[in-house]
Amino acid sequence: MENRSPRVRAEWTWQTRTPWLALVVVVACICALSAGAEAQSPDLSMREFSSGQIKKGVRSIGFGGDGATWGNYALVWRDADTALVDYGDTHHENGNDFHFTAVGLTTPALWHKLAVYVIAMFQDTNDVRFNAKSPGLGPAPVEVIGKGSDHAIFSKIALPLGKGVSVGVLLSHETSQFDATPESGLSSQQLNVHYETEWRPSGGFGVAWQPKKRLLFGFRGLLNNDLERRTDSAGSSKGMARSAEYRMGASLAPWQGALLDVGATRMQRHNDLAATHSLVYHANLGFEQTLLQERITGRFGLDETSPTVGFSSKFARYKLDFAYVRNMARSRVGNLFGPSSNSFLVTFTVDYGRSKKASSHAPGQQRSAVAGESHHFAL
Repeated sequence: MENRSPRVRAEWTWQTRTPWLALVVVVACICALSAGAEAQSPDLSMREFSSGQIKKGVRSIGFGGDGATWGNYALVWRDADTALVDYGDTHHENGNDFHFTAVGLTTPALWHKLAVYVIAMFQDTNDVRFNAKSPGLGPAPVEVIGKGSDHAIFSKIALPLGKGVSVGVLLSHETSQFDATPESGLSSQQLNVHYETEWRPSGGFGVAWQPKKRLLFGFRGLLNNDLERRTDSAGSSKGMARSAEYRMGASLAPWQGALLDVGATRMQRHNDLAATHSLVYHANLGFEQTLLQERITGRFGLDETSPTVGFSSKFARYKLDFAYVRNMARSRVGNLFGPSSNSFLVTFTVDYGRSKKASSHAPGQQRSAVAGESHHFAL
């Protein structure tokens, strides 16, 4: 860069900034159009506090939840030789609580650096109180109390293609169930409402492009399909629940150790059982700064309408990521489970291939940080 002529330098700067600035303009327009999505049934809505988050990664959640950039499926190959444990808890101020645990593993680099990541997750709840509408409960919403659970296994497969381009896919298997009873009729089993989902083919894809060391662009799609069944005293009914989520985003390194992230999300939902359809747009904004030779990292952001903060601490082959979200998924579940909530998520990662990789480097050569979750641009 220093040896280029002023004209070449100006052209390089313009070519670098133009797509990033264009994305900022698009995101600004999306912010003006943002609106809340209509909440779904409890068995589907509770996923927003678990599987909807781990698909992005705790680091990405901490600075705005932009799943198109550092949470992109296409960057999983950078996580080769790692294993992790996740825990998350969302506590509503009215007492409703949702928590999950997950365990994941990424293979060593395979053919042309291809890597496969597999994670299994389980989520459950305490006694959750909310308003439900079901034919067996009458024409108006009724206050109910109940418990739910969600089981899922996901696999991400990613491959770098060269020239800064990477591609990835997500394979998904997830089922949920929720049982609720009106608080005014706890002794009557006939008033129970049972929700459950049956798996239908679901998954996603991602593309990431890093044309310069200071820039990263990404696009990610996620398609979920479930057959939802609801059973109450009026009988049993079923219908398809479909969602299509598309994200785009960009990251810029304005100075050493810093990342500025801007993204946009389009979410479309169809629910045959509830006879609802929604289409919403939201923005994702975030900033991150590393300190002490990347041993400590702080970050903050805005995930759609939810403020976020987070940090990471790295020592040798171990890494701890933490994220806090105020009113997680408010734009997606509304006030279904309560008007306000506090969420925290923790990931503990072990680079089980560190010693092997270090021995393969020449003396004095520094190995890059673990994974897409901890890679930073060089200036």
